[in-house]
Amino acid sequence: MPTPRHGRSRGFTLIELLVVISIIALLIGILIPSLGAARDSARSLRCGTNLNQIGVALSMYIPEHREALPQVRIDPGTNEPVEAPNGFNIGSLFGGKKGLLPVYGINTVGADRRPLNAYLGGGFGPDDEVEYFSDPSDGGTTDPFLSFFPFIDPTSTMYDLVGTSYNLNDHAPDTDPMGEIYPTLIPPEGGIMPPVANTSRTWVCGDQPIYNFDDGGDRGQRWHHGKVQANLLFLDNHVGLGLPVPEGPRHTTEDYTFLPTPDWLEQFTP
Repeated sequence: MPTPRHGRSRGFTLIELLVVISIIALLIGILIPSLGAARDSARSLRCGTNLNQIGVALSMYIPEHREALPQVRIDPGTNEPVEAPNGFNIGSLFGGKKGLLPVYGINTVGADRRPLNAYLGGGFGPDDEVEYFSDPSDGGTTDPFLSFFPFIDPTSTMYDLVGTSYNLNDHAPDTDPMGEIYPTLIPPEGGIMPPVANTSRTWVCGDQPIYNFDDGGDRGQRWHHGKVQANLLFLDNHVGLGLPVPEGPRHTTEDYTFLPTPDWLEQFTP
């Protein structure tokens, strides 16, 4: 019986290899943006969880403090807290940990003296971390103000710089880098919140990009999907994710408002 002839196995041709490589490259090009978007969405959801927890803490804090938001006032001469109406309210000190910036009490007021922390478990020491105030999307800032502190790593997160990725709605954006022209939910002299017309539209706490265009600049806080967007907690305790923050001192958008009432700014008109 004749022996069957076995030919040599045929390998891939150059053209076939190029086709396979092209298909793999195409799949990678399709999958990588999808994976990045999924990662960004997961981070936003975790940020939303943080804001929900902060909302629960605020709902306990506010009634116990006669309708006032948590606030810490700093004497700029001593860099230490003082009683109202002395000093200036520093919005980032409402909760979180000790930060790096050596101004406004940021590097002197630790977790034990940031008032909302007591409503998020409490028992914090001056140098403790408070992870509820760390936004997983926190990309820091390119604010030129940091150039005054060359010893600080410019890639630091806002959580490390000021002790929190979040801020209270204590003022509306303006174009003046020297001060806050339009106080909102915290009066200049400290104390209780003003009456709010629509609690589902007025935000109370949000991550730092909500103030990206404050003072007439651009702080480079494109934390979410490479865009200037903010995650916000509203006074009725619902959370909005990925809300666009328009350029300029815009106080009200279709998604949110800084203002307690629609006519709020009239009192500041010269």
